Amino acid sequence: MHKLIQGLHHFQSHVFESQRSLFERLDKGQHPEVLFITCSDSRIDPNLITNTNPGDLFVLRNAGNIIPPYGAINGGEAATIEFAVSALKVKDIIVCGHSSCGAIKGLLQPQQLEDLPAVKAWLSHAEATRRIVKENYGGLSEDQKENVAIQENVLVQIENLRTHPAVASRLSAGHLRIHAWTYKFQTGEIFSYSENGQFLPATEVTNETDKSRPRLTNASV
Repeated sequence: MHKLIQGLHHFQSHVFESQRSLFERLDKGQHPEVLFITCSDSRIDPNLITNTNPGDLFVLRNAGNIIPPYGAINGGEAATIEFAVSALKVKDIIVCGHSSCGAIKGLLQPQQLEDLPAVKAWLSHAEATRRIVKENYGGLSEDQKENVAIQENVLVQIENLRTHPAVASRLSAGHLRIHAWTYKFQTGEIFSYSENGQFLPATEVTNETDKSRPRLTNASV
């Protein structure tokens, strides 16, 4: 807490004062153009990796960057998505997974979750990811399975995202784009899913994942 309090003093005396006009504009309302869905992992900072300011991103975070299908649970994910899409009219949704994801490790090794019943229940919304990896990538090493599961999970959650009425409606009207990203801590690289079924450096990918996807053709993160 001592570190946090020091950080508050620094923010108020240096950061806020140097950007006072920005925060005064934010007081009048928010107009983000992007809904950024990612993991709760403390090593991810959406604004840092995208070099954006407060007010630029509407952020949804949870363990494993999971999006339950519409109606599966009456939770905050559906409300957040609906508000971002219908009220804030975001133009893009990014679902971003990451390397060394503890949720994915638990998904692939459920014996680790015996004392974490809530986590185990939550990860049931990624059961399709586990089955895809088990049935299609059996010949990979454990590390490779984890890497490909991180990628497949982003794509599975995007399929769940499309079941939300607000999302489906704006996609149909051409007012919304969806992007699949993975973030590699070790290198700072962001990879984006491309139409050829690969995650490529995001700076090289301009298409969005609005159409039915092919299976992954690589297993790297």
